[in-house]
Amino acid sequence: MRFLERRLLHGVLLLAGVSVLCFLFTDLAPGNFFDEMKLNPQISPETVAALRAQYGMDRALPVRYALWVRSVLRGEWGFSFAYNMPVRGLLAARAQNTLLLTGTATALAWLIAVPLGVWMAYRPGSWTDRLGMGTTSVLLALPELVLVLALLAFAVRTHALPVGGMTSPSEGQGVWPRSLDLLAHLAIPAGTLVLAGLPLLIRHVRSAMLDVLHAPFIQAARGNGVAPARVLFRFALPAAANPLISLLGFSIGGLLGGSLLVEAVTGWPGLGPLLLEATMSRDLYIVIGTVMVSTFFLVAGNLLADALLVVFDPRVRTD
Repeated sequence: MRFLERRLLHGVLLLAGVSVLCFLFTDLAPGNFFDEMKLNPQISPETVAALRAQYGMDRALPVRYALWVRSVLRGEWGFSFAYNMPVRGLLAARAQNTLLLTGTATALAWLIAVPLGVWMAYRPGSWTDRLGMGTTSVLLALPELVLVLALLAFAVRTHALPVGGMTSPSEGQGVWPRSLDLLAHLAIPAGTLVLAGLPLLIRHVRSAMLDVLHAPFIQAARGNGVAPARVLFRFALPAAANPLISLLGFSIGGLLGGSLLVEAVTGWPGLGPLLLEATMSRDLYIVIGTVMVSTFFLVAGNLLADALLVVFDPRVRTD
């Protein structure tokens, strides 16, 4: 528990540091939401000054940060300039959609990467291993933007999958039709994230398994006639799980960062389009709230990986 408490403390300090940097960088950026209002001749300077005072933008940076922290403690997360409402209401639904997309992509990527990486490590140098390494090299060289545009072009030409949004308005009201419609809309953004994260995961699984397969206890199991599948998944994979579990937290963060771009391109109603819209309109507290939610997901993913390390690796518990 002391190990997990230290990791939790590090996560809290990371969130605090990110919040400070967010306020600092947004303050250094030129322009703000109210500067564009000054260009509108229908809005008087007195009205702009009153709005700046209402949202606390006329105060010093440390004071604004203290007011935002107090707003976070109240559960408001600041107020949106454009929507004139607490940021929490805008972030809640969008964060759930991003979590659905990222969680689905992470699960699919690991379900595909583990058996492929194990099989490639079991037969290094074979045609399957060379084909797998070549394919992962190609996917590593392709940016996520290219992947998502290619999948969108395929969907538009073939009409095999819906493009844009999360649901179809003409879909039936039953639970099963709605679920199928959601999965169809999820296919392109989740498929893009899976293709983007899969090469790195496969290579790490293969590398970790190669180190373990040469261990004496694996050679002894093979010499005793244990079935290859049992050797790989019963003995070798648990022994190689330590670096893979550590990679889990980083993979969640990588897929989460990529999901913001994919959401903006595909129109998935997650944090990505909200962040883009808030950045273009300089809606300060939505930008900060979106970054903080993304950082929280990253910290939670790493804490999950640390908890799994404690459960599966007795050396961590002993240390």
